[in-house]
Amino acid sequence: MAAAEAAVVSSSSLKPDTTPVPESAGMAAATAATSSAMAAAAAVAARTGSEARVSKPALATKLLSLSGVFAVHKPKGPTSAELLNRLKEKLLAEAGMPSPEWTKRKKQTLKIGHGGTLDSAARGVLVVGIGRGTKLLTSMLSGSKRYIATGELGKATDTLDSTGKVTEEKPYDKITQEDIEGILQKFTGTIMQVPPLYSALKKDGQRLSTLMKRGEVVEAKPARPVTVYSLSLQKFQPPFFTLDVECGGGFYIRSLVSDIGKELSSCANVLELTRTKQGPFTLEEHALPEDKWTIDDIAQSLEQCSSLLPAETALKKSKPEESNEQVLSCEYITLNEIKGEDDVIKTF
Repeated sequence: MAAAEAAVVSSSSLKPDTTPVPESAGMAAATAATSSAMAAAAAVAARTGSEARVSKPALATKLLSLSGVFAVHKPKGPTSAELLNRLKEKLLAEAGMPSPEWTKRKKQTLKIGHGGTLDSAARGVLVVGIGRGTKLLTSMLSGSKRYIATGELGKATDTLDSTGKVTEEKPYDKITQEDIEGILQKFTGTIMQVPPLYSALKKDGQRLSTLMKRGEVVEAKPARPVTVYSLSLQKFQPPFFTLDVECGGGFYIRSLVSDIGKELSSCANVLELTRTKQGPFTLEEHALPEDKWTIDDIAQSLEQCSSLLPAETALKKSKPEESNEQVLSCEYITLNEIKGEDDVIKTF
């Protein structure tokens, strides 16, 4: 009871201080506090702006110094060229380039290109060369590539994949898993393959796919030798079948799926295609998603991926950039621009 009374007494004795404060003093204090806060904010803003002005040239210098080969994850939708353009724009925006702060005393070109075109309907590993790394794209493309491809039996299209117009339909209901597995050996090793009409191969300097879209008559390229290192059936759920393919340069998965359909006395087209590996670069371990397309992330990836390259193709360390006073221009380098048309390596 005494404790309760003590508690009541203690709480009732805690009265607020109601001593009046002159209005003029309160306003003066508030004004002083506001002025102090505004001054502090201005100082922070000035400091932040100064840091930003310094960091952009530093980022641009770092961007210009990047050199090597790395991999990005290409989603379904954009073409390889469109994806490269998106990558370039993100890097330029991050570096604040071009900027009025940069003079024209020295012009430095940023070279960036991709190797091994993936069509808009495909996804997976896309190898990118930056700086002197663009010179390595041809040697990188001569290595093996791995794909997971899902084909659809019973339908043929003009593009040999699901994006094209259906040109033929045939029954497939009698085809079994054993039938498919039994013919895969015919498509393993060094085989002859006719490239698709819708492809990046060129005639008179123009892509066959461009000529086809114009409605022009295009003759198929002659069959050429290509290499399939391994080929296995992963899943069969009619009319769909999934293949795991490891192949060399110049190989077309669309042609393979179409030829398998014909060998089964039916027809087929590619429904889904994912490149899971190109050379030493794998989709899970090395391909950068778009949210990692930053100067720092790419620099880190270049450092990590340098150990994947053969010693004879490794880049020597370049000299430090001479100054920040450079103007950045961009140059696209696709494989067509590095090598002649006969040496272009396309895989889809």
